[in-house]
Amino acid sequence: MAPTTSDIVRSPKSEVRSRNPGDDTGHRTSDVGPRTTRIAIARKLIIASVGLALFISSGVSFYRSRHLQEPVVLGPGVTGVRHLGDYFADLRGGVNDANIYVLDGKEPGATILVLGGSHPEEPAGRLAPWILVENAVVTKGRLLVALSTNRSATTSTRPSGAYPADFSIPTAWGAQTFRMGDRWSNPLDQWPDPEVYIHYPSGQYLAYMDIRNVNRAWPGRPNGTITEKTTYAFMQMINREHVDIVIDLHEAELQYPVISTIVTHQRGQDLATMVSMMLTDLDGFKIGCEFSPKNLHGLSHREIGDFSPAISLLFETPEPFLDATRGRTDAEQLLTGKDDFVVMAGKHGLLYEKIDEKGWPIAVRVGRHSSSIAQVMETWTEDHPEKPIGALNIPRYRDVVQHGVGYYLRDPSKAAPGRLAYE
Repeated sequence: MAPTTSDIVRSPKSEVRSRNPGDDTGHRTSDVGPRTTRIAIARKLIIASVGLALFISSGVSFYRSRHLQEPVVLGPGVTGVRHLGDYFADLRGGVNDANIYVLDGKEPGATILVLGGSHPEEPAGRLAPWILVENAVVTKGRLLVALSTNRSATTSTRPSGAYPADFSIPTAWGAQTFRMGDRWSNPLDQWPDPEVYIHYPSGQYLAYMDIRNVNRAWPGRPNGTITEKTTYAFMQMINREHVDIVIDLHEAELQYPVISTIVTHQRGQDLATMVSMMLTDLDGFKIGCEFSPKNLHGLSHREIGDFSPAISLLFETPEPFLDATRGRTDAEQLLTGKDDFVVMAGKHGLLYEKIDEKGWPIAVRVGRHSSSIAQVMETWTEDHPEKPIGALNIPRYRDVVQHGVGYYLRDPSKAAPGRLAYE
């Protein structure tokens, strides 16, 4: 019987021939093998080279961002610069040994501490106190200013957030560049995060990453993480310097209900309510007033008031850059506050603050904070004439909106000897 097709297919010899490219079918692969190997090796070398180049370039970028020096021109009202490590030695010389700018008045009075940069990804919260340091002159009382409350958080950006490493504010003399920053301390300075963050001393359970959040770590502790040590040092300063009022400056996404408002400890309710009314009436922008929840721990407006005699206030301005529905996350969006996607979210009722094609420019946000600080001083002084706090050259909301933020930033190249600091 002649072999069938299936027999031929199943033939061991035919199988060998089908697998043997060097048989009498005419195939020649003695040169193909090495050539294929060389191509594969070259491809791997190219990919490895590209990966190495990306690794080096990103490493250089991260290093520059972490070590970018931000010049601060000490204005005519600055009488000294201290360090947070002066109040807690464990921080001395470290990443969170923040500068504390002191502006003393010629007459005695109250002491106010302004905290900027608790969350550095909220730039109006740093730029408003920056204007104070470079321009304000205190006449009565004393003003203490921290531009980088959590300096570690200024040295990184949010993972997977596509944030710019820095941004620049245009001025008449050029532009000044600032680190972008993140909400949390840099993992290079504090790692790893726990499964659950247990706040001290309340024992309240909070989100695990908030163990690196300065505004979830008050009042801190001396043997805790670097973030807890930072708030502990500030508490030491607040008590040692007999601070009367603490103002913590923030920005919030428009999808967050605590926005365009003052959050106050119960001992500051009268002050905050009056400030809210005066700002809404005189400065032309609406700002509400909310009371700090007694059972929500770790926040400055709760713990500072509970663990010191100081009145604690927290101010929030709108920042579309932080919204989850935002478009491209770049420096332009950060500064203009314009975003079509956030506007669309507003049209669908998903926001707690209004927005239109004008957006929320940085000058508007900084101006709100600047006016708020000035109004706190005025209202406090009216209620406490025996312990006043007064200052000149603090621009109000309309001034900042009209002139822009850069108008109030001084040229570091023209600073007098000894009148320049770095953040």
